[in-house]
Amino acid sequence: MPKENPPLLKFLEKHKISLKNLIDCAIEMYVPHPGIETQEIAIEMLTEEFLDVLNDVNISILETAAFHAQEDAEKGLIPGLTQERFRGRPGPVADEILGIAIATYIGGTKAVFEYVRFDQAKPGILKKLGSITNDAIGALVAGVSSNVYTRATKNFEATQR
Repeated sequence: MPKENPPLLKFLEKHKISLKNLIDCAIEMYVPHPGIETQEIAIEMLTEEFLDVLNDVNISILETAAFHAQEDAEKGLIPGLTQERFRGRPGPVADEILGIAIATYIGGTKAVFEYVRFDQAKPGILKKLGSITNDAIGALVAGVSSNVYTRATKNFEATQR
């Protein structure tokens, strides 16, 4: 059973991102699947998976790095990154690369597909975050969501045999 109050969740809460925000973000992109026929089932499964993933120290490193990079970029502290480039087009792509790395680590290629969906739609809390942090949190939510759908599908298929 996952730990109830992961250290990364405490970090995110200091940045005004709650477990509810993460779940709401995932639910905004919810699509019924075999094994996840209702939003209530999805919320239960997402909660369990978030609590598990938020205990992973590697995710903690990647997520906190994104938040520190966001803060440094906003202050103009990243060498060579002007405010015009940071806020304009074309902007840096490192935020997308970080998102892909987080999604891949959590759930593989399926999670990268989900990450693209979340990155394009920017549901929930993602709309309120900076350009670097929205990719890191979007990838976290996408990875968790992908794992939940994969697990539900496997469980459903196992019961159909």
